[in-house]
Amino acid sequence: MRRHFLNKRRQPLHPDAPLLNLGHGKPISRRDMLGRGLISGAAFSSIGLFGLFSHPRDAMAALSNDLEAIKTECGIKAEGAGKIPFICFDLAGGANIAGSNVLVGGQGGQEDFLTSGGYSKLGLPGGLAPNNNPSVINRELGLAFHSDSPFLRGIMEKAPAAAANVNGCVIPARSENDTANNPHNPMYGIFTAGADGELMSLTGSRSSLSGGNSMAPDGSIITSARPTKIDRITDVSGLVDTGKLVGLLNQEDATAVMESIARISHRRIDQIDSGLTDSNRRANLQDLLRCGYVEAADITDRYGDPTPLNVRADMDILSIFSESELNDREFEKTASIMKLVINGYAGAGCISMGGFDYHTGERGTGEIRDLRAGRCMGACLEYARRKGVPLMLYVFSDGSVSSNGRIDDSPNGRGKGEWTGDSSATAASFFLVYNPNGRPTLHNGQQQLGWMRPDASVETASTPAANNVNLLAETVWLNYMALHGEQGQFAEKFPNHSLGNSTAMDRLTAFEPIVSGTIT
Repeated sequence: MRRHFLNKRRQPLHPDAPLLNLGHGKPISRRDMLGRGLISGAAFSSIGLFGLFSHPRDAMAALSNDLEAIKTECGIKAEGAGKIPFICFDLAGGANIAGSNVLVGGQGGQEDFLTSGGYSKLGLPGGLAPNNNPSVINRELGLAFHSDSPFLRGIMEKAPAAAANVNGCVIPARSENDTANNPHNPMYGIFTAGADGELMSLTGSRSSLSGGNSMAPDGSIITSARPTKIDRITDVSGLVDTGKLVGLLNQEDATAVMESIARISHRRIDQIDSGLTDSNRRANLQDLLRCGYVEAADITDRYGDPTPLNVRADMDILSIFSESELNDREFEKTASIMKLVINGYAGAGCISMGGFDYHTGERGTGEIRDLRAGRCMGACLEYARRKGVPLMLYVFSDGSVSSNGRIDDSPNGRGKGEWTGDSSATAASFFLVYNPNGRPTLHNGQQQLGWMRPDASVETASTPAANNVNLLAETVWLNYMALHGEQGQFAEKFPNHSLGNSTAMDRLTAFEPIVSGTIT
């Protein structure tokens, strides 16, 4: 059993300060360090990335007709798959989600209230608990939040204009505390469901196999779609290198030169020694010549102008994040990934944020970190609104926290219960959906999938996801497909799923479709 704090901390920690003396022993892994904020998601090694531009569907200039056919033949993508953009927030360390942020109730839904003792465990004393004070229930986002939720405050600070077109769903589900071994991350399944991008399929802020802190379910992993790491603006601004040719010529002339080189290479293909005994080797050489130069011409054609690569030149982003906020690494990585995903350059992205193992002997540290995470969530929703595209936003963490009822009356503590220990039993995840055409409609009135017992512990028999993190990821995949009206294809896409028959899956579906198949 973990040792809890007995001494009251007087001041909250800075949002980036490391979390020490939590009774966990020495941090020995990168995951331990991320969860406690000893390193940020940006502290992991960088790799070469990709290009971001103003809008992929507007920036596509066609190559000459003779090369367009070869471009298609070579599989060079001109745009993504046209599915709903998907962004997930992986809050490393065991963040509080249920109760003090998103309301979670009994079998009757979010407002089937728990006991006062249950809400106290979730950090809400009597006067702030919804069973005693209904005025603390806020439905500005469709999904019921606590009115003083730092997630909600952050979202509404960044996305007040988007709120009317947002709805959401909460999923009470246990997950192990403080471990990257939870197979939480749904990104590969979202790719299997059809999400894809113009430049890469998936992206994440960490260089892990999942792109985030938590693992992906083993059976979902597709190595060819491994997330490309991005966590800073400089990763975005210099990704597509068109060489010196664009500097010597203008973009149009440089493209023409590259097209000419491609045509010359194609004529040479027929002159390749037909006496090569290895037919596969000969075919591979032909593909290299045929596709390589066409791809170079295509990159020069579309991305020769470097101006749109600069995230700081995107006026929509600068209207959401100030210049000083973009110097904060959490805001910087959020701005970079949301630009990539919402503009269609990647099908899905994972933003991993550290420092959520915040049972620190006071409440303020958790409030401050949750508020910043809420601002990042709100920024994604607002950017989707400005771009006029839908968005599915999913938030999860490795385990959760609980309170022993001791109150932090400091300004940052806000009169709420201090977080005094880890508790996988109080864990939950949630997702929000933005629809530019109006607030998404609930399916069967289900705003909460599963429920909690009166004492604020997850009822593990309430859904397949409640006690199995793999199936929580499957539930997210199902709901992503349902937003496209494609839930009937779920068993075909995921033949080894464990969500049950079509009737059982219907009970796990939160929303009616908001698009039909693809986005135009």
